[in-house]
Amino acid sequence: MKNTYQPRICSAKLNLLKISRLIAFVGLLFFAACKKDSPSVTKTTTGTDTTHTGTGTGTGTGTGTGTGTGTGTGGGGTVIDTLTPSKVAVAALDDEVNTFMTTYNVPAVSVAITKGEKLVYLKAYGVSDKSKGTKAVISDRYRLASCSKQFTAVAIMKLLDQGKIKLSDKVFGDGAILGKTYGTKAYGLHITDITVDELLHHTSGGWGNSVNDPMFSNPTMTTAELITWTLDNRPLDHVPGSNYDYSNFGYCILGRVIEKITGQTYAEAVKTLVLTPIGITDMTIGGNTLADKQTKEVTYYGQSGENPYAYNITRMDAHGGWVATAADLARFLVYIDKFPVRPDILTSASLNTMYTGSTANAAYGCGWAIAGNNYFHQGSLPGTATEQARLDNGFNFVFLTNTRSFVANFDSNLDQIFWKAFAKNPTWATEDLFLK
Repeated sequence: MKNTYQPRICSAKLNLLKISRLIAFVGLLFFAACKKDSPSVTKTTTGTDTTHTGTGTGTGTGTGTGTGTGTGTGGGGTVIDTLTPSKVAVAALDDEVNTFMTTYNVPAVSVAITKGEKLVYLKAYGVSDKSKGTKAVISDRYRLASCSKQFTAVAIMKLLDQGKIKLSDKVFGDGAILGKTYGTKAYGLHITDITVDELLHHTSGGWGNSVNDPMFSNPTMTTAELITWTLDNRPLDHVPGSNYDYSNFGYCILGRVIEKITGQTYAEAVKTLVLTPIGITDMTIGGNTLADKQTKEVTYYGQSGENPYAYNITRMDAHGGWVATAADLARFLVYIDKFPVRPDILTSASLNTMYTGSTANAAYGCGWAIAGNNYFHQGSLPGTATEQARLDNGFNFVFLTNTRSFVANFDSNLDQIFWKAFAKNPTWATEDLFLK
């Protein structure tokens, strides 16, 4: 039987991903799903998942336990090359990661877990480059896919704290943030009504990734050309604010909003507003082809006929373009998690706003899926699957991989690696693997 895999780029229809309650209850909450990040592909299916279907039996290999430390230097904070893997082995976690890798034919996985805002687990598994047999190490960098959106959201919230933007600000038209920079025609119905808040919540009224995602059209266009083309040719489907439709294109626009307000490129603005203040020094926007691979970046592997190097990743900057280590994301989480040990880089008011859903979808805030007091997001591109989560039980976790599978339950089982291990009540390290 043939099914068409719909265009999806950077996660967020929010599959019913499961998240455990606190261990005392051992119950399961349901994540508010995150759609994928990729163009439409026709696939032969042998099983059905809540978000996609596909082929394959997932007999994989790669179950190693890489431990490299490297020799690089940097400007303080998360200098990944000088971090060391966890000295305390958590057998329950190793078992779950290795089972996941074997089931879904995953070459490499990088894991970072914090407890009480300390980095208590940092480990690499498998191989980062199969052709060379390169062992995965903790300094490996991965495409984040839709886990890029949270950096865009935090940058906007930082501008909010600085008084440089209001979430009610209009984006297009006379007097709006972007004015009439984009588009060659008179704006269509309601386009000049779109606010920053609606772009953050995916309630702008159109341009969703469920069908004909604009971000996968016109691959040779620049970002500016694509925005102009979309405004000219893709009218809104709904009145802004009335309907939730996960939109990679909406976050692409937010990247331009950040550029307009700061006068910097999107990447430099995020570094200035978010990364540098918390000591992250080696995140970057990824390239498109294998030849564009960044230093210490893993090789990506497609399944079911997908080509990880066929897409314009660089153009996805604000919604799916970042490349980072698992430790980078773990550090990011402890500075926005509302816990008291490390001072958050946003005010309490902005954090509460960011983690609050909309009228159209209470389960999705400003770049974050919401399940009770747990905030999380998954990302997915050909050759990439990621997740980061801030948990109300004091833990945060990060999983990065260099493939994605169409075998049933791949996304939910990626999430369940942590929860299945957590349910076994393992002993975690007490030292802090963050340098400072």
